[in-house]
Parts: sequence; structure tokens; C-alpha cells
Amino acid sequence: MPKHSKVGKVMREYKKGSLHSGSKSGPKVTNPKQAKAIALSEARKAGEKVGKPKRGHKSREKRLSGKAM
Repeated sequence: MPKHSKVGKVMREYKKGSLHSGSKSGPKVTNPKQAKAIALSEARKAGEKVGKPKRGHKSREKRLSGKAM
């Protein structure tokens, strides 16, 4: 099987318009960023090696906590 086959499968579902968030009864996914997130999540669950999840931004308070004000 090709590398990241789960990602390709999910992205093809998105392109066809048959990708749902959650179960098959959930709403259809229309946002490409959401489709990528679902694809990478499913690939991780299947044990494929994909990049690390993106980290969120730190709040201003946390960024400045180490600096003298």
C-alpha cells in the first residue's frame, strides 16, 4: 500500500462530497481544512506515521511570563 493511504482515501471522499464529520449520519464536510484534520486523525488512529499535530498559539500572558515587565 502507498504511504499515507488513509489520508488519500479520506481526501477522495471529501472531493466526492461523501465525507461526513463524525458518523455517516453527521453533517457533510465542506471545509478543506476540516477534511485534512479528519484525514490525519484517522491515519494516526490506523498507526500511520504522519507529522505532529499543529500546536496552538500561546496566550500573551504565557509568552510574557518569562520576561521582566
